[in-house]
Amino acid sequence: MPSNVNPTVRRRRLGQELRRLREQKNMTAEEVADRLLVSQSKISRLENGRRSISQRDVRDLCNVYEVEDERIVESLMQMAKDSRQQGWWHAFGDIPYSVYIGLETDAESLRGYEPQLIPGLLQTRAYAEALITGALPEAPPTDIEKRVNVRARRQDRISDAERPLRLWVVIDEAALHRVVGGRQIMIEQLEHLVEQSKLPHVTVQVLPFDMGAHPGVNGQYAILEFPDAADSSVVYIEGVTSDLYLEKANDVQRYSVMYEHLRAQALNVEQSRQFIIDHAKKYTG
Repeated sequence: MPSNVNPTVRRRRLGQELRRLREQKNMTAEEVADRLLVSQSKISRLENGRRSISQRDVRDLCNVYEVEDERIVESLMQMAKDSRQQGWWHAFGDIPYSVYIGLETDAESLRGYEPQLIPGLLQTRAYAEALITGALPEAPPTDIEKRVNVRARRQDRISDAERPLRLWVVIDEAALHRVVGGRQIMIEQLEHLVEQSKLPHVTVQVLPFDMGAHPGVNGQYAILEFPDAADSSVVYIEGVTSDLYLEKANDVQRYSVMYEHLRAQALNVEQSRQFIIDHAKKYTG
């Protein structure tokens, strides 16, 4: 396995291997949990990559699954060791959406729909600071600064010359109307959005109000795809207290079809860019 794979992706791959071994033994997660005297939720979280896994966990699971090939056991234990390394985001302390950051960091492409806000990867620092401050009114300034710095660090994927993220976003017109931080900040944000949309690996489309009902009315979501075929695509839905990750093929397919409808209903790239420019002019009036 390449040494540059981040710990979140390693943990996810390890979980997939452990699930495969369990299914080969025709065992349920509940049965495995009973054998190891742990909770069923622990087994589920290990398999879906949402929980750090120790080498002891791997050894115990391999014993339950009667894995006799020591090379397989050693390989899985090495994956567990590697998965416990820290990604760049851990330097910022406790980040509530660290799992998502790990996936985004390793993704090859991201398709997203934003109904209310400018997408985080395309936000200016001033917009991001005003947005986070408004969303977390009781958070101390140090926490606000940390979150803004993490958002800025995530944006490095857009400017990465060797491995830029292929980003395609559909933004509802409401995001252009919502004044975050004041009119001048909105002018700078929309100008920045236009400039970013000119990058060859960034596509921005606007979904105007007059399109009426559309497949995105249920809210924001993102579809992440990875360069390695072993890593299945993930649908990410952000929540207030917890986030949702969908990895089943039929779930990803449903959201992908919804996204194609959104792209078809939205203004094309040139129309969207002009729409944003025209809207920015309204803030100067």
